[in-house]
Amino acid sequence: MSQQLNTLIVDDEPLARKGLKVRLSDYPEVNVVAECANGKQALEQVQALVPDLVFLDIQMPGMNGFEVVEAMMALDIEMPLIVFVTAYDQYAINAFEVHALDYLMKPADEQRLAQAMLRIHQHLADKAANQHKAQLVKLVSEVTGNDSEQILNELDNNESVSLQHYSDILAIKDAGEVSRVPVKNIMWIDAAGDYMCVHTEKGTHILRKTMKELEAILDPRMFIRCHRSVIVNKHYIDKFCSQLNGEYYLVMLNGKELKVSRSYKDKVKQLVCA
Repeated sequence: MSQQLNTLIVDDEPLARKGLKVRLSDYPEVNVVAECANGKQALEQVQALVPDLVFLDIQMPGMNGFEVVEAMMALDIEMPLIVFVTAYDQYAINAFEVHALDYLMKPADEQRLAQAMLRIHQHLADKAANQHKAQLVKLVSEVTGNDSEQILNELDNNESVSLQHYSDILAIKDAGEVSRVPVKNIMWIDAAGDYMCVHTEKGTHILRKTMKELEAILDPRMFIRCHRSVIVNKHYIDKFCSQLNGEYYLVMLNGKELKVSRSYKDKVKQLVCA
């Protein structure tokens, strides 16, 4: 069964509205929820009903069809699909410039309307496919730790999605000894010159690596950069706080406060509040 399309017909000519509505009755998925005689009525009904599809006359007194579309774009609603209806073929180019899905010449014949409906359904199918693809990419990203953009590029190039595996242990050499630190016990890591201070529940270890190298081996589902010199384990974050001066900081479970730089603020907030 096709998706039901709540539809608005906008035309200043009553006979034109009636004729189009009769032809649309051949399409059971089209549910005409309102008819409007001018642009002002159209905007009111679009806000009230939030239709999926609008058949919109171009040449109307007051606001023409293009002005109605411009006004719609300024509304805080999801834009409906627009099919312009016109008696003047020169409007076709303008119609597509404002991203209309299609346009019909008056009076719309059955064959041309069928083509428009086919285009509408194809558009909806493509939109659904893209939404489904985005959901799958998000899922794969969460499972594998891969970047979403990387996954999309691999899919677009017909490549297999590469799976990244992150170690559960961070081996740290110190004075002839190698400490095997469970990654899940790392609270945060901060830079100290050419070294990294790895803070755990039991103490601090010194590691000679760069932030970039650490980010490559730590699971991004668990660790996030909050500053150019700090990586934190989200499981040890207690609070995300802001100050009156516009600065942000994290409070860890042990009470330690870590500054969040503005460039990382949004990403940290999204992770903490997820």
